[in-house]
Amino acid sequence: PKATMAFSGKYEFEGDENYDAFVQKIGLPSDKVEMGRNCKIVTEVVQNGNDFTWTQHFPGGRTTTNTFTVGKEADMETMGGKKFKATVKMEDGKLVADFPNYRHTSEICGGKLVETSTSSGVVYKRTSKKIA
Repeated sequence: PKATMAFSGKYEFEGDENYDAFVQKIGLPSDKVEMGRNCKIVTEVVQNGNDFTWTQHFPGGRTTTNTFTVGKEADMETMGGKKFKATVKMEDGKLVADFPNYRHTSEICGGKLVETSTSSGVVYKRTSKKIA
């Protein structure tokens, strides 16, 4: 049996922990910090086996889309808009990606999308509820 979790769906930001400490740690510019605080981001995930399209819709119409295949290097974009290459892995049903200055994991937990980013010991956790 495949150990892949069903990530497909639309999720709306519900809450986060440690936002300020984390964005300070990764050096996010202050205008981006304000934009992202308590931001009602809607995350849309389309999963087809190991292929993912991961889109974040920001209020005001801006979107960021990362398309990747588990285990293969892909071009990605950070929350600050930087482009980089990363290989997303599946570990214990979680998607794990090493961003330039943080490690990001995503999992479905009790029907919610839980994303955790860790940078030098600072852990930022974002929870989104499923809306579609």
